[in-house]
Amino acid sequence: MSKETTHFGYETVDIDDKARRVRGVFDSVAGNYDLMNDLMSAGLHRLWKRFTIEQAAVRRGQHVLDLAGGTGDLAKTFAGKVGSNGRVVLADINVSMLKEGRRRLTDAGVAGNLSIIQVDAEKLPFAESSFDCITIAFGLRNVTDKNAALTSMLRVLKPGGKALVLEFSEPSAALKPAYDLYSFKVLPLIGKLVANDESSYRYLAESIRMHPDQETLLDMMAEAGFEKCRYHNLAGGIVALHVGYRI
Repeated sequence: MSKETTHFGYETVDIDDKARRVRGVFDSVAGNYDLMNDLMSAGLHRLWKRFTIEQAAVRRGQHVLDLAGGTGDLAKTFAGKVGSNGRVVLADINVSMLKEGRRRLTDAGVAGNLSIIQVDAEKLPFAESSFDCITIAFGLRNVTDKNAALTSMLRVLKPGGKALVLEFSEPSAALKPAYDLYSFKVLPLIGKLVANDESSYRYLAESIRMHPDQETLLDMMAEAGFEKCRYHNLAGGIVALHVGYRI
C-alpha cells in the first residue's frame, strides 16, 4: 500500500515525514530567527506584524491564541493589550522556538496572563469557543494539512471571534522576477553567511512558492467555515493578511 505524500518545499515526501523535516528546519534557525527575519525583510516583517495586531483589535479581558508564535513578538504585544483579566496563549509545535520565546518573554517581564504551550495546529487541544482571536504569522505554510488547521482554529474560536493568517503569498507580476532572484539566490546566501544554514533558507523560499495564493487561501478559509473572509495585500502581495470570522 503506497504512502500518502505531501510537499516539503519542492521535494515530495511521505506525509508522516514532513513534520519531522519542518521541526529540523526550525531547530536549526531558532537562535537566529528574529535576526534573520530582520535581514531578510529589511525589517518589514515588524510592520506586517504591527498591521496584523492593529487588525486583530483585541480588547482588555479577551483571550488570544497566537499559533506558530515562535519567539513571541505578537504574543508579547497581545499580553499588554488584553491586560491582567485577559489571557494569551503562545503556541508552537517546535520546542526550540518555544524555548527561545520563553527566554525573550521572561527577559521582557511578560508573565501572569501568558501561557506557553506546545501544540499541533491541526489538532488544537482547547475546548470549543475558547478564544476571541487567533493569529498565525508565517506558520500556516509549514502545516502539513492546512485544511485541518483552519477547521481546528474555527472550532476553538468563539462566535463573533476572528482569525488572522499572515503569510507570504503571490507577488504582483511586476515584482515577481526580482522577488524570485532574491528568494533563490540572495536568501540562501544570507542564511549561509549569517546562520551557517543555507538549506533551511532555501526551504523557506520553496515553501513560500508551494503555499496557496491569496484567492486560494481565501476559498480554503470559507470552505473551513469562516465567514466575512477578506485579505489585505502587503508589499505588493509578497505578504498577505487573511481575516475570517466565526459567526
